[in-house]
Amino acid sequence: MKSKLVITRRNFLKAAIPAAAFPLVVPARAHGQSAPPAPNLDPPAEGVKVLLITGIDYPGHPWQETAPALKKLLENDTRLRVRIVESPDALASPKLSQWDVVILHFMDWETPGPGPEARENLKRFVAGGKGMMVTHFACGAWDKNEWPEFKNLAGRVWDPALRGHDPHGTFTVEIADPAHPITRGMEPFETLDELYTCLAGDPPIHVVAKATSKVDKKDYPMAFVLSYGKGRVFHTVLGHDARAYASPGVGELMRRGCAWAAGLPATKQYSS
Repeated sequence: MKSKLVITRRNFLKAAIPAAAFPLVVPARAHGQSAPPAPNLDPPAEGVKVLLITGIDYPGHPWQETAPALKKLLENDTRLRVRIVESPDALASPKLSQWDVVILHFMDWETPGPGPEARENLKRFVAGGKGMMVTHFACGAWDKNEWPEFKNLAGRVWDPALRGHDPHGTFTVEIADPAHPITRGMEPFETLDELYTCLAGDPPIHVVAKATSKVDKKDYPMAFVLSYGKGRVFHTVLGHDARAYASPGVGELMRRGCAWAAGLPATKQYSS
């Protein structure tokens, strides 16, 4: 039954675009090669310590471009110090507790999500009072049958039974709660992205930004927040590719969301 579920999940994505539209996914190391060195998880000495976890995704999502773009726009808030780690299994490291915020920027494309040790470590991290940020297709970082608790941690998760998203294009992100610290004073903004319509779940969430689908005319959350134990979670489905990070409104929303997840005042003056 597990194999059938996973195959269905992969085939749903593969059917979305022709096979030639994305490169062949190859193993990280060939037979006989030694394992790559462990990533450096020693946090910076100063600032808010933000660990951006990436390294694998649906081939239509170029994480090699979006991860550096996200790091750059977040560090325009001079309080935030971001380290990119290209290995989701790094979530199992005992050094995770030395960081302030973890950003999930991966999806378990054709490979299992990080295993039980990483999952429990992430749960402890957030429930103990740290911050987590979830971006774009990280709503599918774990298959819902592989780790059911991820739905409670992320608030909403990808459901392949739902329509995935509107056709890629420009749309307006509206401020759903102008009184929330993340969105206070923000104006609606346009972005070039995928308007996700594929989230499912029932944990209580608070929507701070939304967009109206051009396909079914319904509103869908583009960013929301929730609590998990003593921790804060900021979840945004924006960020399909590097162009999606070009909108000043996207950068502002993500900087504020990350700062809020860290327990900082969300609004401040940013560097240029």
